[in-house]
Amino acid sequence: VQLQESGPGLVKPSQTLSLTCTVSGGSITTNYYYWTWIRQPPGKGLEWIGYIAYSGSTYYSPSLKSRTSISRDTSKNQFTLQLSSVTPEDTAVYYCVRYPFGPAPDYWGQGTQVIVSS
Repeated sequence: VQLQESGPGLVKPSQTLSLTCTVSGGSITTNYYYWTWIRQPPGKGLEWIGYIAYSGSTYYSPSLKSRTSISRDTSKNQFTLQLSSVTPEDTAVYYCVRYPFGPAPDYWGQGTQVIVSS
């Protein structure tokens, strides 16, 4: 299984950050996987953002829930993160990650740097 993030590397404050994860080698609708977004701000630890499940259900971090939307395109085997009203504090490396049913992820994308700056 391979995951690849894509999207703009620079976003202006107050705009919406949009990233897509393209999955190959496995379907995003296969039971029981959770397709997740995680980020790492510079000098900080990993922050879990949310997931879209094999069923299409979603769950978001409470701290980001009001600004986050994760959707999918099953015909393209992709899932997308949208984070609205970004600020410089949203600057981070963003990863798409696959979790099997359990606490530990098994596949990661390589990550994509997003900088929020005017």
